[in-house]
Amino acid sequence: MTAPRRDRLKPARLSFADVLRVGSVGLRARRARVVLSSLGIAIGIATMVAVVGLSTSSRADLMLRLDRLGTNLLTAEAGKDASGQEVKLPKSAVAMVERIGPVRQATATGDVNAPIRRSAAVPEERTAGVTTQAARTDLLSALNTRMAKGTWLDRGRERLPVTVLGRVAAERLGITAPGEKIMMGDRYFVVVGILAPVELVPTLDRVALVGFPAAQRYFGFDGHPTTVFERSTDASVEDVRAVLARTVNPGGQGSVTVSRPSDALAAKTATDEGLTALMLGLGAVALLVGGVGVANTMVVSVLERRAEIGLRRAVGATRGAVRVQFLTESLLLSAIGGAAGAGLGALATYGFALAQGWTPVVPPWSLAGGLAATLVIGVLAGLYPAARAARLHPTVALNAT
Repeated sequence: MTAPRRDRLKPARLSFADVLRVGSVGLRARRARVVLSSLGIAIGIATMVAVVGLSTSSRADLMLRLDRLGTNLLTAEAGKDASGQEVKLPKSAVAMVERIGPVRQATATGDVNAPIRRSAAVPEERTAGVTTQAARTDLLSALNTRMAKGTWLDRGRERLPVTVLGRVAAERLGITAPGEKIMMGDRYFVVVGILAPVELVPTLDRVALVGFPAAQRYFGFDGHPTTVFERSTDASVEDVRAVLARTVNPGGQGSVTVSRPSDALAAKTATDEGLTALMLGLGAVALLVGGVGVANTMVVSVLERRAEIGLRRAVGATRGAVRVQFLTESLLLSAIGGAAGAGLGALATYGFALAQGWTPVVPPWSLAGGLAATLVIGVLAGLYPAARAARLHPTVALNAT
């Protein structure tokens, strides 16, 4: 006689759609808690995406500015000798620099002793922090800058009592348009132009520029330049830098300071990168706090839903199915916060960058990395609550209600 066949029951397997549906039950039933729990993750991801986006946008803007301004500008500035006396560069310094093979253009400015006032009614000691410098007519093109208003000094105007003001100098003196007069020394000069901000040489924003001949004629300027500017080919900048000091002042190169103005902008970027690292750290802390909030929410959810867990276990749900349900719920909760945070971070980047006049740049890897971080947080935050839910015995869970 043949023994009756006994078929072993196999646990049903949930499809991916079923897993999502079951895992989202708790979220749909407690929407206010979902919003509050995902807020911490959203803040962390938004901070990280915004910091990366703004840092990238700032660097992209800097690169555009450097491309426009050029990184091949060098300055040679007169300093002091061993005895502490001010050194005067030779009058022929510009001509000597122009003899260096790779040099494309050279120009200069010189300090002039001419106190500046808005009018003769203003006491001489109240100069508004504006100084006077003599400038060659080719200074504008050498620095690759432009006029904001009015005209630059040309061969005709460089001999006349006219001046071009830097942006800050014009603001301090209350000059808003060309044609107005200011007191320079003991006579009036007509303002013929106002410079746009000189990014590579910001000290020129606070000066009044006159022509070399006018400075010699009206203020007794001796014609010795104080600062020499030169542009060379990009490939030869370092070679020119090595010989510039002794070319400008043979025998006294130790008293000449050679600098590359674009290095200051690069140093600013390095400072910004340090601040970016700090902000990313703060974003990571916010993300960690958000993960703790998700874990706490899931633990409370398990305690509140013991009857549901017991019922599911009683009708045949396996421990693995319960574990997957709560782990999926944790992942969805984190993903909601991560998606919201990525969107907020991108919007913040675009808004701030446009307000600053930058081209907004949000690296795709920052969005992908942010979402990946939320999934990791979701898994870590959901492991313990999911394991706790799976360990509940059906009888114990049902009796707890």
